[in-house]
Amino acid sequence: MATPKVLSHDIGDFIRDLRQNARISLRQLAEQAGVSNPYLSQIERGLRKPSAEVLQQLATALRVSTPMMYLRAGLLDLKDGQGVLAAIANDADLTEVQKQTLTQIYETFRRENARGADTPAPSPAATATSRRASRPIKAAAHTGTPTNTAPAKTAPTRTAPAKTAPTC
Repeated sequence: MATPKVLSHDIGDFIRDLRQNARISLRQLAEQAGVSNPYLSQIERGLRKPSAEVLQQLATALRVSTPMMYLRAGLLDLKDGQGVLAAIANDADLTEVQKQTLTQIYETFRRENARGADTPAPSPAATATSRRASRPIKAAAHTGTPTNTAPAKTAPTRTAPAKTAPTC
């Protein structure tokens, strides 16, 4: 009997690791991603290569970025900042959870920057005003004298009677 050809073991291992880290069963992930249990099992074992659509569904169900999933499957070019994602994905010193976290942070920054590019830049006058408003207030140097002129109100202090040692 011929052994089955392994197509994409890396993506299968990656999906299995993500699933196990998320502590969900194969059946639960298959249901959340909208694929059959046997198909997902074959993907994890490297017997089937999932389509981009299935990878997207799995990424959503596993709460990881779709580009990260595409990179691991070899479907994404390393253009337009994707080199960063590839570097994160291929870093052997990071755990899968750390890779997921870094990827999510990176993509969040990119989305925020893209949204920022769509909004008009503030005028130089507004920028100068906001810089002045955000400067920390400098504290006066301590000279030993209070800076306010009102007398300080202090609560009277009570002293406890001194304890004496009993005499024998």
